[in-house]
Amino acid sequence: MAGAMGQRLAELIARYEVPGAALAYLHEGELHEFAAGTLNTATGVEATADALYQIGSVTKVWTATLLMRLVERGRLTLDTTVAEVLPEFRVADAEVTKSVTIRHLLSHTSGIDGDLFLDTGRGDDCVERYVEACADLSQNHPLGATQSYCNSGFVIAGRIVERLTGERWDDALRKEIVEPLGLTHTWTLPEDVLRFRAAMGHVDGGAPAPMWGLMRSAGPAGLICARPADVVAFARAHLRTTGEGGLLDEPQAMWEPQIDIPNPHTLGKQWGIGWILDEWDGQRVISHGGNTIGQHAMLWAVPGTGTIVCVTANGGHSGAFTRAVATELFAELDGLTVPPQPEPLDQAAEVDASRHTGVYERVGARITVSQRDGRPWLRYEATGALAALQQEPEECELRPVDDVTFVCRMNGSPDWASVVFYELPDGSPYVHMGARATPRTG
Repeated sequence: MAGAMGQRLAELIARYEVPGAALAYLHEGELHEFAAGTLNTATGVEATADALYQIGSVTKVWTATLLMRLVERGRLTLDTTVAEVLPEFRVADAEVTKSVTIRHLLSHTSGIDGDLFLDTGRGDDCVERYVEACADLSQNHPLGATQSYCNSGFVIAGRIVERLTGERWDDALRKEIVEPLGLTHTWTLPEDVLRFRAAMGHVDGGAPAPMWGLMRSAGPAGLICARPADVVAFARAHLRTTGEGGLLDEPQAMWEPQIDIPNPHTLGKQWGIGWILDEWDGQRVISHGGNTIGQHAMLWAVPGTGTIVCVTANGGHSGAFTRAVATELFAELDGLTVPPQPEPLDQAAEVDASRHTGVYERVGARITVSQRDGRPWLRYEATGALAALQQEPEECELRPVDDVTFVCRMNGSPDWASVVFYELPDGSPYVHMGARATPRTG
């Protein structure tokens, strides 16, 4: 398998129109690394296994790990409120300001608007200034009522790390994780990344992205750049205790389910502390993915077998690509079947979707579900500051899987994207897609 994987990676990036990719996996204690394609279509620089990619939200597991190390030292607990550590913290809802906890942040259950992408400068106070700007953030859902992806919550978590360590998040990351694990190809600031080969993201059919990376204030939520082998080493540390060279005395505490994901078809069935949780053929799987501007990364670890896989890509149908890599690789290495995505019912199947029609809206997004010739359609519009990142609203037909689960193809993806309609305990109607919960507003 190891010998053929290099050729297979090249075949898969061609199939999924990915300019360049890298793969590292640990199996039976042995590390394997591969790369294919180009890091930048404008320069033709070759993709290599030691090149750095933006791993995006995989960073969130690193930030959660920083906080769990502080928990194990007795500096706080998962149920410590944010306000106890950051008395100056504010969001729009006064009760949430007072009651939201570390656990809420790390399990995406705070309900705080999660998509505030705000450039607060390159200074060492950028995370602090971002948290100050959270004072106007509204609630996407009541505190703890459901799961909705929250980038803002992880920047707030990063600020808690800064307050308790007295260091910048970047420096705490290096001191607590990067250096103890001996990771030589893991960095957060572009001036450090530039000392290595670095991937450029690609958008709009393969063109280099208009900008290389996100603003520094997004650091704790998604700013790590690394080679896949370093990401595998990080995950390996989560399969060991501190006495075995790991990062935590009880790393499995991060695998404890915190909440069911309403749409279990996109990432996994549950969220733990930082990690996404799933089960494949009876084996526990912990994972996380990340997306930045034209770059994508996925990390999976199977504690029961010790197998860890990290794949990075710099454009194209990257989500479908990394899924294809995982499907083939885990079948070969561990005999595990990656759960297939839901398939739509036969076109002739009758499902009454009229009860789901309406406008669903959260800060940054408006989702309109309508009927066309008796069939449900979805229109997705980015709003506010995020509108600049979406050229045109996306529209697609919703194909039923069951009464509440539908699939559609967006952005020309060869894979189906799942959409789940559900209600909160109080009966409020929501739609869950892209890991986010959006309430019906009209």
